[in-house]
Amino acid sequence: MSDDNGTPDPAAGPRPEPIRFFGTTWVEHSDGYGVRRIGVAVGSLAAAVGACLVLRFAYEGLQIAAVEGLVSMLMTVMFAICSALAFRHTWESFRKRPDPERQASLRGLLAIGFVGSLLAYFFRSLTEAPGEKLHREEYETAREQYAKRTKRRSGNPSKKRRKS
Repeated sequence: MSDDNGTPDPAAGPRPEPIRFFGTTWVEHSDGYGVRRIGVAVGSLAAAVGACLVLRFAYEGLQIAAVEGLVSMLMTVMFAICSALAFRHTWESFRKRPDPERQASLRGLLAIGFVGSLLAYFFRSLTEAPGEKLHREEYETAREQYAKRTKRRSGNPSKKRRKS
């Protein structure tokens, strides 16, 4: 509150939560927001392609080691399933906050399926900053609640007129 007239201080109230690579530029799409989105899209796609090359080298290493076909097939299926699950989990985390306990229990699966998470970042960054919609909803709700609280308690109560 301002000491002079009892109006809310514009610096007071809820602050937007920063998003990785974007900070708080997602609020008003300012300070290079578009360039950052392009950078995140290109970077996550490049990282996914690089990760696929690394996985290809690992697969070739299994072939050089003359490992049976069953092991190669199991490894391929494992990476495909883990990547699909990691994609879905990452995509869902852009819509709602993940449960911390579930997140901890899926840490190994997400590490194996990192290609899926990178692809989820790529596809989401084509439309918005990853997680922007969730953060915007939470920020708007917090601002509305703050406005309601300050509206009810505005002014100096000692200066109010008493009903006689």
